[in-house]
Amino acid sequence: MMLTKYVIGVDFGTDSVRAVLANTNDGSEIATAVFEYPRWKQGLYCDAKKSQFRQHPLDYVEGLESVISQCVQQSGAEIASQVVGISVDTTGSTPIAVDHAGTPLALLPEFAENPNAMFVLWKDHTALQEAAAINEHAKKFDIDYLQYVGGIYSSEWFWSKLLHIFREDSQVRNATQSWVEHCDWIPFLLCGGNQVTDIKRGVCSAGHKSLWAAEFGGFPPNEFFSSLDPLLDGFTKKLPAGTYTANQAAGKLSADWAAKLGLSTDVFVGIGAFDCHMGAVGGQIEPYYLSKIIGTSTCDILVAPKQEMSDKLVQGICGQVDGSVIPGMIGLEAGQSAFGDAYAWFKKLLVWPLKHIGADSGLFTAEQIEQLENQILTSLSEKAAQIVPTIEDELALDWFNGRRTPDANQALQGAFAHLDLASDAPHIFRALVEATAFGAKRIVDRFVDQGIPVKGIIALGGIPRKSPFIMQMMADVIGMPIRVHQSEQTCAIGAAMFAATVAGVFPRVEDAMQQMGQGFDKEYTPDPSRADVYANRYAQYIALGDFTEQRLIKN
Repeated sequence: MMLTKYVIGVDFGTDSVRAVLANTNDGSEIATAVFEYPRWKQGLYCDAKKSQFRQHPLDYVEGLESVISQCVQQSGAEIASQVVGISVDTTGSTPIAVDHAGTPLALLPEFAENPNAMFVLWKDHTALQEAAAINEHAKKFDIDYLQYVGGIYSSEWFWSKLLHIFREDSQVRNATQSWVEHCDWIPFLLCGGNQVTDIKRGVCSAGHKSLWAAEFGGFPPNEFFSSLDPLLDGFTKKLPAGTYTANQAAGKLSADWAAKLGLSTDVFVGIGAFDCHMGAVGGQIEPYYLSKIIGTSTCDILVAPKQEMSDKLVQGICGQVDGSVIPGMIGLEAGQSAFGDAYAWFKKLLVWPLKHIGADSGLFTAEQIEQLENQILTSLSEKAAQIVPTIEDELALDWFNGRRTPDANQALQGAFAHLDLASDAPHIFRALVEATAFGAKRIVDRFVDQGIPVKGIIALGGIPRKSPFIMQMMADVIGMPIRVHQSEQTCAIGAAMFAATVAGVFPRVEDAMQQMGQGFDKEYTPDPSRADVYANRYAQYIALGDFTEQRLIKN
């Protein structure tokens, strides 16, 4: 009798890591677990005013062991013995400096409290100057080395962050043997790697964030980097020359990790990738359907058959890479730098009196404040949904963490217009939600304007499942139906689908998607009665954005 095989998908998010242990026969979730990063939760190593967001590798290592161990314990020894694969996804670009052994510098005593020796989280924007320098420098070369990353290099990405750290911290620079993405380091860790040269680099991270392209024969030539800054001279030699797709194995689980987790050393460990890419697979992406993973930010993925892309290059997105999502297809990435983060900012603003006056005066207990805080966005959504939009309403820009797509510019900031003495919290919140929907529409428009059709929207993540108001607004603004995937853990399930493919349960990840996919349980359709007012307000949104951007350029 054929034994049922199981796989584990691990999803490293901004605030926590979660794991799913799934049945490869039908994708059913046998066990799940979540671990919130304790150091990150305390706000350690971060400075929001400087846009510095760092995460300690111990948060990741402790979380990895915790969530997998919990899943194994929940499922029982019999099922654990039939686990055949583990794959991981992470945020990105989230790189770190490592030594000759591939150990993150922050795990060494002399760098244990140094933020520059830690993972530089995707939303860290301390490298604005370095990104600007790369964009200007690239114009000097006959070959456009930015052509596969949308023509603009971002401060959120690999080389900007490396150069910034090297310029800022000579101790870290002198100790750095290589610079590794989070999604590439975790598989290396699970396989027991102890030589930096053994790290296998995924094409997902390499192609979208670090200028690797098969068409260039790998990275741009050393001259590109050495003439940008001598600190980068020869650094590409410290990086793996080849890349791998996520349906390939990084190796097998090491004896040490197998013992920690209660698994076998026969378990395959897959090549890692970014959360949105594996999430798109978990959400059963189809060619020309835009997959939006909506959380603190959004990451938008579209796949197209390689032969149909021909010589198309989409400007102002976060890259197009062969095999970065599904092997054999071109993966195109875009996104919004702030989505849920914008709502969280507004909630924090509103709750300030409760925390700093109510608590200090004894009017409210900590528990009461927490209860009220948890209800704020729900109540605002209910009230905002009752407001009938007009062209004179409050207007907002969603660039609270800069703009990722179209045309990355992390120096941009959020804004409000049309405020008056009648503006209240529900109206301002509605304007904020509308702005994030307008930002989503701009991404769709960029693809369509450059010859890439968008047939529909697939929404994934917590916000699509929990906020009908936000999703209906987005459908109305974009003018397209939005399907919401049934699974709450699409990134982890996508990683599990890749794990099943890596372990040989399925010959292709498309087969794993079909067999293990959970389908869709909601669909939002546009309200045609609001099309004209949103078209007018969208034009206002673009005009406000152009105005603020031009003001930034002049200053």
